[in-house]
Amino acid sequence: MPKYVMLPPIDDDIREWVVRMREELPELNVVVVEDEADAPRALADADAAYGWVPPEVLPSVERLRLLQNPYAGPFVGWYYPELAQHPVTVSNPRGIYSDHIAQHILMYMLALSRGLTYYMSAQADGRWDRLARKHGYVDLSTATVLINGVGGIGAETARLCAPFGCGVIGVDPGPYGRFDGELVPPTELDKRLAEADFVVTTVPHTPETEFMWNAERFASMKPTAYFINIGRGMTCKLDDLVAALDDGEIAGAGLDVFEIEPLPEGHPLWQMENVIITPHIAVADAANIPERRFELILENARRLVDGREFINVVDKQKWY
Repeated sequence: MPKYVMLPPIDDDIREWVVRMREELPELNVVVVEDEADAPRALADADAAYGWVPPEVLPSVERLRLLQNPYAGPFVGWYYPELAQHPVTVSNPRGIYSDHIAQHILMYMLALSRGLTYYMSAQADGRWDRLARKHGYVDLSTATVLINGVGGIGAETARLCAPFGCGVIGVDPGPYGRFDGELVPPTELDKRLAEADFVVTTVPHTPETEFMWNAERFASMKPTAYFINIGRGMTCKLDDLVAALDDGEIAGAGLDVFEIEPLPEGHPLWQMENVIITPHIAVADAANIPERRFELILENARRLVDGREFINVVDKQKWY
């Protein structure tokens, strides 16, 4: 009987999933590990696991065929060279958040395009100011949206942009399936930045993407353009972003993720009238995410039992 280990931290969602997995797959031995100290022993004869296996434990998990990553963009160090070389297949939950995050992106776009941040500032001051807006409107029907990273989030964002009449440029090594826009390789990014009214980055944090958004790239954008980071904070150098905003190199930003989280008290971004900050919550309270996550876990557990190929497989060298 294949053995599936749920690794700590264990929460109420995971406990509920375990009950359902045992009901759905009685031929699977599902084991819950509450204490990290017990994980190495539980993993020694495991065929699959949900969670993280540290480097010092990996050599003893020779039977492990599937490692289910709880995160689409995990913490730094989740992937490491020994894991990349290990025969285990890693699967992640990409795709389960796409619609929620795309809607969050559209929230930023609509608010920034109409100058809402300036009017909200006037409202907070109790000030009736018809001239509060400091940048012109962006007409979405003629705007160009550059989406850096065309996975499920980028594709859904492009789909939502289409009814507004936006032109969309997707930057991705591809190929990708259905995408409502022009798709170009990453080598074209710098050439196309100056065309964009909105630059939306959804890419994960990898060695290649770390601090890819820096002073040079902000200087390549239009001074009327807006930068939106919904992917990972470590892709953007915050000091360079602040300088670009201060110098008027870009018009504003919508940010859900940050190089440092939480964003420190007193950081200049807090006081910038042309910046929308949300505290890494694009999908935090989405009610259907736990069920979507469980369905993915269950499907791969079925495939483990049946000996079929897994879904949402990660390239361990690239971290996604």
